[in-house]
Parts: sequence; structure tokens; C-alpha cells
Amino acid sequence: MYIIFMGPPGAGKGTQAERVASELELEHLAPGDLFRQAVKQQSELGAEVQSYMERGELVPDEITIRVILERLINIGEGKGV
Repeated sequence: MYIIFMGPPGAGKGTQAERVASELELEHLAPGDLFRQAVKQQSELGAEVQSYMERGELVPDEITIRVILERLINIGEGKGV
């Protein structure tokens, strides 16, 4: 099962996702955490993310989606919020 919470910054997506993930025993995938992991891994994708973060800009949707998809591939079938 995959559950996606969408909304603007500060809407409470992370809070609700953490609650649902805990209740259903799923992994909570927070884009900010995934960005930091990508940067730490020093991958090509991580370098792209880092360039936006260093400028204090939002990471574009297309890059965010790539980061999330990369993580989904690695967590196995049906285990992410």
C-alpha cells in the first residue's frame, strides 16, 4: 500500500503521514529527509538537490519525484507513506 499526502508547505502532511505510517506499520518517506540522504550519498541526483538547497530554493517537482521513486524502488513492495 502506498499513501501520498499532497499540499502546500505547512499544511500538516508530515504530521499526518507519520501518524498513518505508525498506525499501519509503514515507512514514512519525507522529501526533506530523502533530500538530505541523497546529498550525503554524494550521488549525481544528490548534487542536483544540494545545488537547490544551498541557494535556499525549493527542489523542483521533477527532481523531488526522482528522489522519491529511487527510494520506493529500494523499500520493497507496498510499504511507504
